[in-house]
Amino acid sequence: MAKRKIIEIERDLCDGCGLCTTACAEGALQLDEENKAVLVRELFCDGMGACLDVCPTGALKVIERDSEAYDAKAAYQHVLTTRGQDAARNVHGIGEHTHGLEGHEHGKARGDQGHHGHAAAAPAKRAPAMACGCPGSLAQEIKRDDKTADKNISGRSELTQWPVQLHLVSPLAPYLQNADLLVAADCTAFALGSFHQDLLKGKKLVIACPKLDDTESYVEKLAEIIKINDIKSLTVAIMTVPCCSGLFLMVQEAVERSGASLRLNKVVVGIDGRVAV
Repeated sequence: MAKRKIIEIERDLCDGCGLCTTACAEGALQLDEENKAVLVRELFCDGMGACLDVCPTGALKVIERDSEAYDAKAAYQHVLTTRGQDAARNVHGIGEHTHGLEGHEHGKARGDQGHHGHAAAAPAKRAPAMACGCPGSLAQEIKRDDKTADKNISGRSELTQWPVQLHLVSPLAPYLQNADLLVAADCTAFALGSFHQDLLKGKKLVIACPKLDDTESYVEKLAEIIKINDIKSLTVAIMTVPCCSGLFLMVQEAVERSGASLRLNKVVVGIDGRVAV
């Protein structure tokens, strides 16, 4: 065992809503006989904290302690059995293993014999797992038609994907593959009037606040996004206020952890809406 990030549940705060069990794509959480959230197995938990935002009582947090290492293959097989093939594709870190494992487990579902001579039951078909327990966090791409403009607004939106908040963005979202990525502090879009045209156009977006967010998992998640998606370029937009520099430092660390040779483009926006030179 080694120290790593893993979810911790404050049992007294858990109200049994079950939202965390669907928010966890790896199936690491379930409700016990007392209707309280518990870890199914530690090796199913990737420590990324996708469950944190959906907990209405604050019963969940990511801590660092001695634990079994996260096992993507084991989590994949667990989700494949309990939720089905579509949900299993969303398991964190399984990308390169998915094809072979699907074939192996799918064969079992068709009636291969187990150790006791009984055919394995087919996994129940369920809807694909989402990064969060609500439809508003489902990863999706937004198609833009350059030839038409929305006549009801004065400026055109250049947002081409959803969600955008870093807690909710899945590293496996297909729109991230080979993307030009913009990591922006929350306030930049409000301070910079030309944010969409000058910064966002042609890029995929994740937003975060280094001061107000729980940022424990941000470096790890950003490193995963960079590592598995062959990101073409990376721009970081921050405000001139001192606390905002923390976001740039997090992205720097994430690039180092990913092993990618990416040059960071840094854009600093003043509270007066001007880009600092």
